[in-house]
Amino acid sequence: MVTRRSFLALSAAAAVAAPAKRPNILFILPDQLRSQALGCMGNPDCKTPNIDRMASEGLVLPNTFANTPVCCPARANILTGTYTHRNGMVANDLRLRESQLTIADELARAGYRTGYIGKWHLDGGPRMPGFVPPGPRRHGFQFWAANECAHTHFKTQYFRDTPDPIPVRKYEAEAWTDIALDFIKETRQPYFLMVSMGPPHDPYKAPPEFAKMYDPAKLTMRPNYQPGPGVPGPEQIAEYYGNVSAIDQQIGRLLAAADDNTLVLLSSDHGDMLGSEGQRLKRKPWEESIRVPGIIRFPAAVKTGRRSEAFFTHVDFAPTLLSLCGIKPPAKMQGADLSGVILGKSDKAPNSAFFQIFGPFQGDGTDDGWRGVRTSRYLYARYETKPWLLYDLEKDPFEMHNLVDDPGSQGLLKEMESRLTAWMNQTGDSWKYDWHELVEDKGRLYTGGTYYTVDEYLNASKR
Repeated sequence: MVTRRSFLALSAAAAVAAPAKRPNILFILPDQLRSQALGCMGNPDCKTPNIDRMASEGLVLPNTFANTPVCCPARANILTGTYTHRNGMVANDLRLRESQLTIADELARAGYRTGYIGKWHLDGGPRMPGFVPPGPRRHGFQFWAANECAHTHFKTQYFRDTPDPIPVRKYEAEAWTDIALDFIKETRQPYFLMVSMGPPHDPYKAPPEFAKMYDPAKLTMRPNYQPGPGVPGPEQIAEYYGNVSAIDQQIGRLLAAADDNTLVLLSSDHGDMLGSEGQRLKRKPWEESIRVPGIIRFPAAVKTGRRSEAFFTHVDFAPTLLSLCGIKPPAKMQGADLSGVILGKSDKAPNSAFFQIFGPFQGDGTDDGWRGVRTSRYLYARYETKPWLLYDLEKDPFEMHNLVDDPGSQGLLKEMESRLTAWMNQTGDSWKYDWHELVEDKGRLYTGGTYYTVDEYLNASKR
């Protein structure tokens, strides 16, 4: 069981020597890209040659997970290195408080040129037109070519430092890559660049030349796929794969521009159920929702062709990357420092992962808030009022047999409940952070005002 002492020890692990020259960080973050869609992760259909090559040239961390598998909370966790209840982003489309310390703040202070390109989705309020002004609401990013959130992959816009929109009339992942390549070419100091691509997030529509790569009738459906009302079918999954292949092409362009002293990290904010368990979208504790890519290429310091089963979750990204840059992670960051694992000098890592969702969303079939814990073998999730899911992933990798009511599994249930309680205690989580009204449905948090908390929205809605 993870204890508070062992958890803190991981986060304060002995510093690992960084390369003599501080590395660049290129963080590629497609939206809603589940790990199971990649060829290097075993997908038999989806063509991802550049990502597969990146995996062969670096380190694959297959146990990379989204602690809160939905857009805004996940992005807040990634940037702050803190859990959702701590950074306040307990619902989609809240605004991340300007006082929150981020990895970009730390790197900018250390002399890095920091840049953000693409979908931001941390400013709250109306998503469009999507201008985020220079200053604290950009959370340490100096160069800016971004919008709040659009999900119009073929016709969007972005902003620099004025509220004048710059139109994009090509596939957005290609446009973001064009800007990223210019940033890399013109930057002389160490840089931290995030490229946040909208695809393959729904709507499931890919560039035609990539969509035609996939015949819906010939796709290999996952064993736990269940058709149903509102559930993506083979046609939508074919378009999803088309988008994955399209962004793979852009990732190839980015990899070609990254020198040996550039750490390239590919991940995502969450996955997509795509009909597994008869479910759609995210916010779920099942593998297709929580498991995201975790691939690192860093020729100057990471040996090729490595694979580590270490748990690497969103809250670990910031402290780990800072340490790899020779910067001590701030004490406020709750995630573990896995720099030793990445450099092949240590095997110290958490032995489980902690998950949080704080409220319902009818739009994707999320009934209420839940908490979960995953070990190398088991997955357990519960609502505040009752246990919900329990799986033996060794015997049941596609999570088709829920053991939560199995009389022979009650000892295991008790053990996993104890693990979950320990995680909640050591991170300061509580069910008091949950909310139960439908505040996210029908765009309530982004069609009106701007709110930092759900309570602010509820109080305003009563006036």
